[in-house]
Amino acid sequence: MKFSDKFIFNLKPKAKQYYKREAEGFAIRVLPSGVKTWLFIYTITGKRRQMNLGDYPDISLAKAKERLIDVRQAFKDGKDPQEVGFEWHRNPERDRREAAKKAEAESKDPTVKKLAQEYIEKHAKVNKRESSAKEDQRILDKDVLPVWGERKAKDIRKRDVVLLLEEVAKRGPALTHNVFKLVRKMFNFAVSRDILEFTPCTGIKIDDYAQVHSRDRVLKEPENNNGLDEIFTFWKELDKASMSDETKRALRLILVTGQRPGEIAGIHESEVDGRWWTIPVERRKVKEKSKNKPQPHRVYLNDMAIELLGEPSVGGYYFPSPVNKTDDHGTPIYQHIDKNALAYAVRRNLKDYKPRRTIKGKVISMVKVKEDRKMEIEHFTPHDLRRSCSTRLAALGYKDEVNDAILGHVKQGVIGIYNQYKYDPEKKRAMEAWGRKLKSIITGKVGGKVIPMSRKSIA
Repeated sequence: MKFSDKFIFNLKPKAKQYYKREAEGFAIRVLPSGVKTWLFIYTITGKRRQMNLGDYPDISLAKAKERLIDVRQAFKDGKDPQEVGFEWHRNPERDRREAAKKAEAESKDPTVKKLAQEYIEKHAKVNKRESSAKEDQRILDKDVLPVWGERKAKDIRKRDVVLLLEEVAKRGPALTHNVFKLVRKMFNFAVSRDILEFTPCTGIKIDDYAQVHSRDRVLKEPENNNGLDEIFTFWKELDKASMSDETKRALRLILVTGQRPGEIAGIHESEVDGRWWTIPVERRKVKEKSKNKPQPHRVYLNDMAIELLGEPSVGGYYFPSPVNKTDDHGTPIYQHIDKNALAYAVRRNLKDYKPRRTIKGKVISMVKVKEDRKMEIEHFTPHDLRRSCSTRLAALGYKDEVNDAILGHVKQGVIGIYNQYKYDPEKKRAMEAWGRKLKSIITGKVGGKVIPMSRKSIA
């Protein structure tokens, strides 16, 4: 049959759709509604397909044949015409429907990557602090998605979780715990939203793969450190370490104030009012399952803390990030140093630190530090400085409730509900006393003997 304009024009709709064919796959379909559509019908990889060339009369017979030449050539070249991407083949409305259909299908049967995105957007960013949500994203990107990202979430089994944990365990027990807690939380989130029927984490005991021992490292006092206070050693050794002045001041401020590394790193001028530094709720690290809501935390700044703070940078941060970023319009984005940068700076400057191996068996790459600039002190972390502050406050005779108030611990249970006292006067007295004690240590007044140190060591 040879198509003609008159023949096509006279085709009438019937109760059911029907086709009229010319030759070599060229056809027209007539629907009961009267819509007439040009088609190219072909078979590829054993499957019969039909490609829409446009609706008549918007697309005339002559125009349809022009398009037919292109699709036939693509077919002869061994390509699927529908996958070539002819501009005229695009149908925005159809694309929208197909995209919506695909999105609906993926929401019901998502890949792990899609599930992770939904978890971050609808749980982590809603229920966690910004920094915690970012940490969840970082762990997923680094340790989970490279392994499972393209797999369907429903296909992840207990065995898969076990194998993941065994691999991560090679890099340390703390990381293994963090990865497992996040994976378990993500799958529980999927179950709660009826995305999955069960979690593959059921029955897994994390201690079978990683034994985490609570750290109890504190900077030792003279009687436990051969007559020399380890705080004195830390302060002195930090002077020669290969790290920025901002990093050194931040580390010292953790010891001086007893606050968390992340809170110290992000201190902003808007949070400081004279001698008091108020850490906003969104920057406080509080256990997710804590029944008592956290409150802004007030920290008294003694003379040493004020000196270490110095002046804020252009962006208002006292410890600005050395990484310069701008937005799409070229406007500077001001950021503070990352708390992980503090831990990294300490590790690479320790004399006896040995990096663990990565998941691929390669040694973690660190910027090298000259041996004569490394700190000769037993391994410690930034958080150990916070613990050391707490321990020394107790040694000065301050009770647990005052110590907890200084550290910003959230009261648990009914105590947290009924005891709303903030202990500000006690905090001030304790931190002033700690400042005097700390100054006596770092200036060398140990056991009544003065060991001279430069003013630079205090700054």
